[in-house]
Amino acid sequence: MSSDLFIGGGGPDYGTQQFLSLKYANRHGLVAGATGTGKTVTLQIMAEGFADAGVPVFLSDVKGDLSGLAVAGDPAHKLHGPFTERAEKIGFTDFRYDAFPVTFWDLFGEQGHPVRTTVSEMGPLLLGQLLGLSEAQEGILNIAFRVADEDGMPLLDLKDLQALLVWIGENAKDLSLRYGNVSSASIGAIQRRLLVLENQGGTKLFGEPALALSDLMRTDADGRGMINILASDQLMGAPKLYATFLLWLLSELFEELPEVGDADKPKLVFFFDEAHLLFDDAPKALVDKVEQVARLIRSKGVGVYFITQNPADVPEDILGQLGNRVQHALRAFTAKDQKELRMAAQTYRENPAFSTEEAIREVGVGEAVTSMLQPKGVPGIVERTLIRPPSSQLGPISNAQRRAFMASSDMAGKYDTSLDRESAFEMLRGRAEKAAAEAEAAEAAIEKAEAEAKAAKTAAAQTPSLREFKKARRYAGKGGTTSRRSTKDDGGIGGAIANVVIKELKGTTGRRIVRGILGGLFKGR
Repeated sequence: MSSDLFIGGGGPDYGTQQFLSLKYANRHGLVAGATGTGKTVTLQIMAEGFADAGVPVFLSDVKGDLSGLAVAGDPAHKLHGPFTERAEKIGFTDFRYDAFPVTFWDLFGEQGHPVRTTVSEMGPLLLGQLLGLSEAQEGILNIAFRVADEDGMPLLDLKDLQALLVWIGENAKDLSLRYGNVSSASIGAIQRRLLVLENQGGTKLFGEPALALSDLMRTDADGRGMINILASDQLMGAPKLYATFLLWLLSELFEELPEVGDADKPKLVFFFDEAHLLFDDAPKALVDKVEQVARLIRSKGVGVYFITQNPADVPEDILGQLGNRVQHALRAFTAKDQKELRMAAQTYRENPAFSTEEAIREVGVGEAVTSMLQPKGVPGIVERTLIRPPSSQLGPISNAQRRAFMASSDMAGKYDTSLDRESAFEMLRGRAEKAAAEAEAAEAAIEKAEAEAKAAKTAAAQTPSLREFKKARRYAGKGGTTSRRSTKDDGGIGGAIANVVIKELKGTTGRRIVRGILGGLFKGR
């Protein structure tokens, strides 16, 4: 396995051959260019090169074209025929048609194995960005995560978060004293955003079993790196969901992987296609997080490559960290386009043989202006480069082929069936059911006590009092009788006790019994 990835070059109209050094592949990179200039093929040949070198790859297939990596190119195909000629022209002596080890993934579980994470793993910052929350709403989301942590309630899927938000709304007064104002309007706004996310298919992203990062970092029996392809053509209908998921995946890699220092090759290469979706309207806190991850994740052995139409789509602080660059043609039809083209040209180390700005404007399909990191991490001089042909199939594979690859994959069956273990939703429902049962039992006890007290009072009213009994005995002893009962009848001792019990059950003590039980529900006891 070579220590360098051949990118292209050669020929009378091009510069020297261009290689991407594996040693500096974790210094990140950029593939940019207008629509139809060859970015997808460049992404394909880079994935092939990394896989051949034993480096696992993760990339998103926005147009569905990259599934062809799983199948060898056909020399009889009209698109593949010129490949051999191009390989000879640029001196690519190792060119061959070949298939590569591929694992297909899909957030919706249709075109690949399901990919899931939990609400807790996503965290309030990324989830707030995904939902487009205001600062106040994001504050309440942070309260929800804190309460879940303190009460030991796992947040696994969206119904867990929705149930917890209902609980927070019912206990807003008590929580406001501890965490600050909790308004029902903000909770309602979050619930509506969660409903929109559900309608976009977001429920399939959250749950278990969650994706294990080790499943993205595998090699096949021949030692070639696994190419993990995320089906994103349907996912692009929810661009925030797409961008947030990829950023979450980067963050998880950053948090879980150990430091490796300067390794001979990366542990994983991550291609972030349509990178502008990550930064469009993103708050500063999120951009700062991306910059932090991009700056530090290289020490974990992960290389990140952004694919976008224009380098201006990437913030300057992040763009400055992208050392390996493949710049396809940019079109300059407006004054803004011309300004951005000049700015793009100024980010390269100049070549005295030609104007970088003119080269970026003039290169054709399958050609690019390239600059790769040299020994000691020094940026290479910009060169005009003819990109090498891919060894795998250009274009997508059939649905039948995709299903066959999925069925034979090592991941078959591992993520296909979702799990629903006890979490916040079930715990809160259990509390509610227990509290309702206790409240019902307390009410029944009160009704029973009232009935017994009423019966005791009735019985006491029918029994002569002690004074009347003694008086009757005196009259009987004198041979006399009494023809009337005392008009002052207090119900006797039993009646007095009954009156006290009824009064107490109907009064504040009885209300405290019921309120205490309900408090066990609504105060987290």
